Amino acid sequence: HPSTSRSRTVHQLLFRYRRLNHLHHIHIMQQVAEEDPEKGAAWATTTAAQPEEVTPLINNAPTSQSFIYGSPPPASLMPSTSSFISSNTTCSSAVTPRFSNVTIDDDSDNDGNNNPPPRVPSMSSTTSLPARSSSTNNRPTSSSRVPPPRQKSSLHRPLDNGSGNGGSSENNNNPSSFHHRPAVPQRQPLHSTRSSRIKTSSTLIILVLGLFLAVCTLFQYFVMGPDSFNLPPDLDSNNNDGGSTIGEGVGAEGGRSSGSSKAKRKQQQHNDVKFDEFGRYIVEDYDANPPFSDILPGVAGIYGKPLYVFYVNRGQGIASFGVKSKDYPIMEYYSANNAYQNTALLGFRTFYKGRREGNLLQGKKSKEFLVEPFDSSRTRFSQLMESSSWNEQEESRYPVRRMFIGANDMTIQEVDMWNKIETNVTYFNLPEEDFGAFVKRTTISNLDEKDALHLSVLDGLARIQPVGGKLSSLLKMIGRTIEGFMGVHHAGWVDDLTMPFFRMSEIPDDEDAVVVEEAGHFCLSYIEYQEKDLLPIVYDTNKVFGEDTSLMRPMGLYEKSIKEILEGKQYGAARTSSAFAAVDDVTIWPGQKITITSFYGRADSITDLPIIARRITQGGFATYKLSRARALIQQITSSAETVTAEHLFDKHVEQMFLDNALMGGIPVLLGDTDDDGGNADDDEKIKVYHLFSRRGDLERDYDRFIIESTYFSEGPSNFRDVIQNRRNDVIFNPRVGAFNFNMFLSLIQADGYNPLSVEAVVFSVDDPEVCLRLATNAVGFADGHRAQREALASILCDGEFRPGQLVEMIEEQNIFLMTSLSSFIDDVAASSKVSPAAVTEGAGFSADHWTYILDLMASYLQIYPDREEYLLFSSKLTYYYSHRVVSPRKNKYVLSKSYNGEWLHVRQLDATYESTERREYMRQYVNPASGWYKNEANMQHDVEGNIFKSSAMEKLFLLATIKFATRDPFGIGIEYEAGKPGWNAALNGISSMLGSGLPEAYELKILLQYIHDAILKYSRPITVPNELAELIEKISTALDELGDSDFIPSYEPEGEVKVPQPLFLYWDAVATAREEYRAISLFSGETHQYSSGDVAKLTKRWMKQIDLGIDRANVIGSHGHTQSAGAVITPTYFSYNVTKWEETGDHNDEGHPFCIAKEMVIGKFPLFLEGVTRVMKTMDKKQAVALYEHVKHSGLRDKELKMYTLSSSLTGQSYDMGRMMGFSSGWLENQSVWMDQSYKYYLELIKKNMFDQFFEEMLNGMLPFIDGEKYGRSVMECSSFIASSAFEDPKMRGRGVLARLSGATAEFLSIWKLMFIGETLFQLNEGGELEMQLVPTLPSWLFKENDLVQSPAEKKYVIRFKLFTSISVAYFVATPKDLFGVKPSKYIIGLRDGSIMSVESISSTLAANIRKVVYIDYIHAYF
Repeated sequence: HPSTSRSRTVHQLLFRYRRLNHLHHIHIMQQVAEEDPEKGAAWATTTAAQPEEVTPLINNAPTSQSFIYGSPPPASLMPSTSSFISSNTTCSSAVTPRFSNVTIDDDSDNDGNNNPPPRVPSMSSTTSLPARSSSTNNRPTSSSRVPPPRQKSSLHRPLDNGSGNGGSSENNNNPSSFHHRPAVPQRQPLHSTRSSRIKTSSTLIILVLGLFLAVCTLFQYFVMGPDSFNLPPDLDSNNNDGGSTIGEGVGAEGGRSSGSSKAKRKQQQHNDVKFDEFGRYIVEDYDANPPFSDILPGVAGIYGKPLYVFYVNRGQGIASFGVKSKDYPIMEYYSANNAYQNTALLGFRTFYKGRREGNLLQGKKSKEFLVEPFDSSRTRFSQLMESSSWNEQEESRYPVRRMFIGANDMTIQEVDMWNKIETNVTYFNLPEEDFGAFVKRTTISNLDEKDALHLSVLDGLARIQPVGGKLSSLLKMIGRTIEGFMGVHHAGWVDDLTMPFFRMSEIPDDEDAVVVEEAGHFCLSYIEYQEKDLLPIVYDTNKVFGEDTSLMRPMGLYEKSIKEILEGKQYGAARTSSAFAAVDDVTIWPGQKITITSFYGRADSITDLPIIARRITQGGFATYKLSRARALIQQITSSAETVTAEHLFDKHVEQMFLDNALMGGIPVLLGDTDDDGGNADDDEKIKVYHLFSRRGDLERDYDRFIIESTYFSEGPSNFRDVIQNRRNDVIFNPRVGAFNFNMFLSLIQADGYNPLSVEAVVFSVDDPEVCLRLATNAVGFADGHRAQREALASILCDGEFRPGQLVEMIEEQNIFLMTSLSSFIDDVAASSKVSPAAVTEGAGFSADHWTYILDLMASYLQIYPDREEYLLFSSKLTYYYSHRVVSPRKNKYVLSKSYNGEWLHVRQLDATYESTERREYMRQYVNPASGWYKNEANMQHDVEGNIFKSSAMEKLFLLATIKFATRDPFGIGIEYEAGKPGWNAALNGISSMLGSGLPEAYELKILLQYIHDAILKYSRPITVPNELAELIEKISTALDELGDSDFIPSYEPEGEVKVPQPLFLYWDAVATAREEYRAISLFSGETHQYSSGDVAKLTKRWMKQIDLGIDRANVIGSHGHTQSAGAVITPTYFSYNVTKWEETGDHNDEGHPFCIAKEMVIGKFPLFLEGVTRVMKTMDKKQAVALYEHVKHSGLRDKELKMYTLSSSLTGQSYDMGRMMGFSSGWLENQSVWMDQSYKYYLELIKKNMFDQFFEEMLNGMLPFIDGEKYGRSVMECSSFIASSAFEDPKMRGRGVLARLSGATAEFLSIWKLMFIGETLFQLNEGGELEMQLVPTLPSWLFKENDLVQSPAEKKYVIRFKLFTSISVAYFVATPKDLFGVKPSKYIIGLRDGSIMSVESISSTLAANIRKVVYIDYIHAYF
């Protein structure tokens, strides 16, 4: 052999000798087969049953398939139905047929049957428990001896038994087997003496040659040394590819470096960040970095059931996961501060009990060890590495660790050079299955080049919670008592440990009706490529940790081997269990690796486990599902694909698009969605449905998140979050049309407020004939299908439903669909009507939610400027009807003591109440079939029972009227009269201070200006309910009495400013009229019509009053650079102190007397960035530039970080303001850098064409350009806030907190739209025809060299992005230059039919076709 290898072991030499004997054995048996076919067939069966090396045949999903925006995986990607195991069959010890159970020849091609595993049978299917094994040992073996890979030669093919399949007899009837080996030609036996002697001679020759080669090999080893050998090709390659082993260097999957120099140890994580081949962000020494938390997005595809998953950079990462909400944990939910401490002990753990054989000839002793990868005792903290005692030997004891943060998966890696073991753990949500599961893949690699690694392994969850109702609070409050209900059951035969089922005996409620629990959590595990053999699970925590209740040390492993633990009795009753997959005595040869794959999930019944086990043990299942999990996110983020010279920026765009989608949901089209470019406005058979919306994580522990574990998964969220993050839906997908605008405007109540929580829309089919038609099309016309047909028709007609709920009901009733599920859902959606759904939660209404409707309207008109009149006047929208009502002042102005008890003051408490009258009215709309309210119960009716509807213009006018009637006593801001402030919820106390907000007044001015201009533009009358007309009349009367005086006060920097009596009387009169209007539960049904001229006069008069109020605010509350003098920066909030009052004689529930205010003085607050941002919307560029300079030198600027804080210093303010005063300065809403507000401010800069200022701020204060080391987490992910320089700990300044699910994502996408597309993409020319114009705002440093330049005449620099999710757009320039508001000189447009157009401008039909998307392939713009 050529001498190029550096190592050789005696084990490898003996293996070579055994191989020669094995080849001789094969030669003998081939001769036997020729002489006696029956003996040959028997030998073939025996050989096939031995462990064979398996190469999975599942590649990554083809990029041409898109499952996110369409239907489930098409039939072309699924195996034939013959590959299914019937769910009614008994599950044997061979759990499921494999995709491939043979070794593939090096020179053979795949057979092309490259399919994903078949779908698991329905959970509703009946199945029996696994049959008892015929073996005398009922427990499957826990020993897994992984042999060295064998040479892939035809000599290894076992003889065929006549069926054409070289596998075991069990697989001969398996139609899903991939390779059918040709049978060895059978010849008649030869019995001559001469033939027998020839065979004997050849046998002796082979044996002699084998012995001779062995002697030569041993001679070469001991004389010439081990370096004279090559590794055999089969040992030098890694055929047992268990997944992501991070390769040489950081960027690939498999780094081996131990980092010898201190310079490398203290590597800076600035913005020169690293990504691996999958685009995952790499965090070096992740567990030694400052703690942070993150999420896996909970995206399992349209036809998948996700789990929520949270992780931290401690231990093995995963801090909590479960089903639906934190109330149903598999791993218990803890807030971030506790998760940072608990995860390394209570989360996933891995223990290696191993040995390496010694070499007596080389003087090496055998080595045994017990080690836990990723344990906190070996973390490479900087304090250790910088100590004087640190040296090379000490460093080798501390493994190198990395975290790879992917969009839908996360990997941690440990390279332990002391034990020469590399461990990679990859986590992901199982996608596109009809059961939900969380997957952990642990890959163990032997880094030693000489010695084999003999391991016993425990890998799994230290504490797993059972199913038993809502457990989160019970586990924390009465956890020991709850353990009494816990138990571990088994789906297999007696003493089988492979399918444990963790459930409680009953739901622990102190109720007279006892509910027995049948559902449970499961843990199923196997070694990849040996999937048929499920691993036993160690669930008895005491067997692993003994009496160490801290779970720090596995004391049980010091006392017993894993084999002894498995052979002993385990107990799971009345205790919290573990879930460790156990591997006993596996051998990993040098350079090789194994992967342990575990699935943690929830099943409705213990009988479901064998079905799930058969599904997940398909060959290559986990590898394929990981690729699908990544592909799902890629299909989402490809909508925002951006290619510039700044790779970090490009990745950040995709991340922000994803996180924005998780907040607002991803819109998909259901129904009759032919590829004709039609949108939801034009075709009533097209329905828009949002998927994957979610909220909540470890840091936002206050969020009561819900992630439905169903098909079409979605979850409810806050009204503001959803409406804000759907702002750009129509920008990225024009086919959505006006859906969002109409839906959210429909949720506006008649009192001008809206429900707090928004849910997914609901579908309903009211016509029984339509229900029967849909059911007949789905299940068939035959008489035998009558029962299912009627059942399905009943489901469709029994009330509102969502697609995921519809599928669940079909499964529960065992209805078999003869059509595809996606076709059925589309048919139902096309025939259904859609209604918005929301919930009024808790007390109070937010004051600013309505302002985001204007953003939706603006986005729509940027794409459909030619449909403005249709938007405003054609559609009739409902009003949301809530059981909660704003209290009148006489029932909420309360006399009480101040927070320090030193004085009496009037506060506004219990600002809303639950109306008994409204509750009674809503009860008539309870669905008798379900017991739930029909959606009609939350719609405003008139006294005749008719649903009251208005056009968009009429609702906007009603909204403007109510908000104008809610101005504060000084006529400045909008009152926070309903118990909640605007955006800044941490100002929760300002409502009690009779507070008001100027930001809402600025938005009201913008709304009134729009109504004024639009009503004159289209000269159309509007009709409003009589009740509103009466309110308008009273407002006009009060304005007449007020007169024309401006009531501008003189500036009083320290003194109190009293509300002038005329203004107070006006406020009292209008507030009384508003209260009378709200006291009406149902409209009379009578209406009043206003002409366009009447509306214009009213709005103009109201705008004048708002301007006067803003002038008063600038005198009273504006601040200069030092916050002391000069009306230069707008105020944001005000409060009112009642100085004179009268008691009504009534008291609230706490005994405080109610009061009527008679006189007031106004109070002011420090600067807030929100006021600056909102007022800038009303300014021209010159005014905005002046304001920007003032703000830059004010207390809102963090000069150290070069960012803007949410507020200036709040020192000295009253604690009555709210919880923000309780927060430390620089943290949360107390003077931190709140990214949502900062990005809103940056957005206004670019809107005002302040390009130089914007890009200066962008490079200082926007991701991904900020200091990554200070930020402390991935600069791809935007945090809610950054600790500012006001925070006392310098190490925390600049640290990102509350990552990802931030409103800043919506602002960033609006900024992206202005940068890459322009302010107005479509517009109408003077002739009223549609035009399109790309007018980007791009700096020169974003242009990159054009790699596709073919001639000197072509433009050499380019920026690329996606328009409308699918049209490729490229901007070409000869040299890098700023494109600030510059129009292209020409366009080259490629159509889908292959034709190419060159135009100077885009107008008329071409512009309309681009908006329809389906006809256009690419647009190249030249500057």
